[in-house]
Amino acid sequence: MRRFPSPTSHRHLALSPLAVAACSLCLSLGVQAQNTPDDASTLPSVGVTAAAKRQAKASIAGLGDGPAWQQPVQAQTFSEEMLKDAQVTRLADLTKLDASVTDSYNSVGYWDYLSVRGFTLDNGYNYRREGLPVSAETRFPLENKASLEVLKGTSGLQSGVSAPGGLVNMLVKRPDGRVRSAGVSIDNTGEVRTQIDLGDRFGQQGEFGLRVNAATAKLNTHFDNSEGHSRLLAVAGDWRLSQDTLLEAEIEHSYASQPSLAGMSLLGTALPSARAYSRNLNLNNQPWSQPVEMTGTTGTVRWTQKLNSEWTSIVTYGEQHLRMNDRMAFPFGWTDYVDPADDDDDEYYYNFKDDGTFNLYDYRSENEKRLTRALKGGLTGSVTLAGLRHELRLEVLRSLYSTDLKPQAYNYSGLVSLSSPYAPQTPDPEMNDASPNRWERTTELAVQDTVHLTPEWTAWVGLRHTRLNRHSVETDGGKDTRIQQSLNTPWAALGWTFAPKTQAYVSWGEGMETKAAPSNPGLDNAGQILPALKSRQTEVGVKGQYAHADVSAQWGANVFEIRRPQAETIDNRYRLDGDARHRGLEGFWYGRIGAWGLGGSVMFIDAERRGSSQADVNGHTPVNVPEHALKLSGSYSFGAPWALTLQADVVHEGQRWVDAANTVRLPSWTRVDLGVRAVQPLSEQRSITWRLGVNNAFNTRAWREAPSMFGGHTYLFQMRERTITASAQIDF
Repeated sequence: MRRFPSPTSHRHLALSPLAVAACSLCLSLGVQAQNTPDDASTLPSVGVTAAAKRQAKASIAGLGDGPAWQQPVQAQTFSEEMLKDAQVTRLADLTKLDASVTDSYNSVGYWDYLSVRGFTLDNGYNYRREGLPVSAETRFPLENKASLEVLKGTSGLQSGVSAPGGLVNMLVKRPDGRVRSAGVSIDNTGEVRTQIDLGDRFGQQGEFGLRVNAATAKLNTHFDNSEGHSRLLAVAGDWRLSQDTLLEAEIEHSYASQPSLAGMSLLGTALPSARAYSRNLNLNNQPWSQPVEMTGTTGTVRWTQKLNSEWTSIVTYGEQHLRMNDRMAFPFGWTDYVDPADDDDDEYYYNFKDDGTFNLYDYRSENEKRLTRALKGGLTGSVTLAGLRHELRLEVLRSLYSTDLKPQAYNYSGLVSLSSPYAPQTPDPEMNDASPNRWERTTELAVQDTVHLTPEWTAWVGLRHTRLNRHSVETDGGKDTRIQQSLNTPWAALGWTFAPKTQAYVSWGEGMETKAAPSNPGLDNAGQILPALKSRQTEVGVKGQYAHADVSAQWGANVFEIRRPQAETIDNRYRLDGDARHRGLEGFWYGRIGAWGLGGSVMFIDAERRGSSQADVNGHTPVNVPEHALKLSGSYSFGAPWALTLQADVVHEGQRWVDAANTVRLPSWTRVDLGVRAVQPLSEQRSITWRLGVNNAFNTRAWREAPSMFGGHTYLFQMRERTITASAQIDF
């Protein structure tokens, strides 16, 4: 667990009386509805629906099914077809689709880190699968995902615990009529992916549905010795018991094995040129280097019950079991041994030495286990009070998250030079470093009301109450800490429809996140839990939708301000240290003009650290936050003889600071991706979709990002070199 978080031991999901009562209410109402069905009100029919490739809304926002322009939040939903056209194979690839989403330590062979509005999302709290919390301390397969959602901004209404910036939600493929699809892709590094997607409905009235997805891949990149492999098997089914009752279940099992890639670093205080070193350089390339292995089994069961024409209850239960072997020849700055006999006199540097030398460590954390369980009961409907229509949403969420780690190895291996990066060093796999195990249980109650004040004015108010129990103890029994807290995170918005399908809005809300000290043995409070911290966001924006003849578009612009408490290592203790204020301007436009598909998004951000006890930090910009980002996409479609689409994407990110004192700046960079898609009809139900994509078409060389991780070390990751991918998908 390279980022030194805080982990745990397994416990059963215990439900409080309040949670049991709320879920029982949903279930009992469902039974009543079955006994007295309302023929005039049924669940939506199951059939094939062609969803838009991109929508400016997301179900994770919890604002209903209304059009995107009516929702007072910024969100995006990316369909499976769009992900394939954009060559998205991992969550990190979302950075090319939305300007507000950027990299935050995305390495080959490891799990994904995303930054939204300049804040790194917490992999333990900011990710959802089917709307339920999951740990993103793994690599998620995307072959069985129907769409990916990104909610931007503080998410205290949607999630009791989450870092500010936003949420990412993954929606799995469900039974959707007859599906017969198989695909294969290959790129110029030798990476090969194959997948198959089968689905159908059964029974006299199609009341049973089944969907099966399977995939396997030989993984590779242009970096030396980065070969790996992965596999996936996913099954989803449903049973329509009646017109008003739907029972769904799904499960996926995945495995991935691939060596992880270590980043470069500053040379002393200087930024090396991205052209100075081979693009194939892999600092995790020792004779004893082993791959990172990630195994995951995740599933959900959901009961949807239409109670009457106005009310629906949904009860969902999910479990996620993760297992990981995390290994790496790990570069981590260098040490100046002032007095080799006295550790207190040693000076540690978090960059490489100016002559290109650095310390290499043998890092191993074997058999890491993570468990997430969640039970959510929800009730949605509408009532009319005092002549005003209220759309209500009530939710109870009970979740448990635990980690079970063993003592890990983080042992000095030797001094390495960039002039001879593959010189063999001495491994030391002895497991003698304690790791913090963490157990957390949360109970969340949420209520939300959408009030239609007039035809032009709409108000939203919501509140989530979270009771949090946290327990952390190290594997050697030391540093046992416990915290119990109860916090409220309110949210409110007001919208004004001042033109057809055009709304201006203002919103305000709070969010809550939890922190734990890094599991660095040198810290006085390593692995210990900090009290939960509250962030606040204000947002003002306008959104619209337009369609006439062969022109259609959705667009929006907004400004936001987020204030988030910061925790830093001060005087050898990890503690609260001022805050970070991020002010930004966002805009997007997506649409079609005849055969042209045009779209783009932009973000300008002014991020500032304030109130720190470190004088050289106050007033400066946090590291790895680009001052602006621009993502553009254009396509042109031909109708004959085949359906042919040419596409070009431009990804541009502005300068960003590499160090907290703002003395070293990473230059801006621009990347161009090209693609072509052709659909070859074979018969009425059979076709082949051919895709050819070129990532980084002009082979641009640049440092893509510069995150500060693992206690302050600066890492530099190169932009991937030109990669050509060809694929074929047959639907039969």
